[in-house]
Amino acid sequence: MEVKHRDDEKKGTFYVEIDGNKEAEMTYKHSGPNEITIDHTEVSDKLKGEGVGHKLINAAVDYLRKNNLKAIPECPFVQSVFDKKGDELADVRA
Repeated sequence: MEVKHRDDEKKGTFYVEIDGNKEAEMTYKHSGPNEITIDHTEVSDKLKGEGVGHKLINAAVDYLRKNNLKAIPECPFVQSVFDKKGDELADVRA
């Protein structure tokens, strides 16, 4: 399952498409020169329970590290993962 990424320099999304339909997505907005705010995560019923939300977060963390960015996790799901993983994600948390 491939996580795709789209960014227009103001906002962006990490998402999974199946047969041309967006079945999961995590959205963010650029909130500073080196910072994004992750504001929403949604996974369709078709993919629930398959760890897709975590795959979206992993893709975002890779992107943050490669681009020397930090994230503010506003989305409750993302915030809970960032809280649980603590030190492991400290380098990308604003």
